[in-house]
Amino acid sequence: MEIANRTLTTDVIAALAYWPGIIWGGQESPPDPVDLTVLPPFFNEVLRELPWWNRDWQINHVEPGLPLEIDSDHHGLSSPFTEVSVPGTAGSGSGESLPFVAKVGFAGDRLIRFQAKIGEVVLGPALAPAGQLEPHPFARVLTGLMDQRGISVRAMAMDTARSMSTIHMLRSGAHNPEPLLTHEIAKVLGMSEADVRVIAGLDDGSPQ
Repeated sequence: MEIANRTLTTDVIAALAYWPGIIWGGQESPPDPVDLTVLPPFFNEVLRELPWWNRDWQINHVEPGLPLEIDSDHHGLSSPFTEVSVPGTAGSGSGESLPFVAKVGFAGDRLIRFQAKIGEVVLGPALAPAGQLEPHPFARVLTGLMDQRGISVRAMAMDTARSMSTIHMLRSGAHNPEPLLTHEIAKVLGMSEADVRVIAGLDDGSPQ
């Protein structure tokens, strides 16, 4: 399940980019009002894709967003990435109400990043149903590094003296990397062990 990498409609983009009171070009020129009512259904659709989301809760109200990063031109290079924080309210079927805020990052019409907070609970994309462990984040990075270098599962298994099932589990996130294995993987990838340890979350710097 992918929360990000979806296409945003023009109405949703307009609502996410509606920032009254923001100074443009040295002059305060509030944008023309847009329809913010498109955002609660959009947020609810995204949240319903979280396998553990309680559908009794709905986002029922939002306010204009606040830009966190607007079209960066760092070193003169324009970037279309925009990140915005959208506050609002979430309510349950029993009448309970909690403050809500969504942090949404998008580039053009593509959703890149999504995170929400309801009350004191931070919500983010999840791949596993409630009660099951999330895949270790090392999995996606390792898969990308191996594919980029043309290293097959068989080759990684042979060069690390591990079984192919172990490498498959690492790539799927079902197996957590451990220090000795990250040492072996680093050699095969042609990377420093310190860098691979950081990526694997083993960044205490202690010698193994």
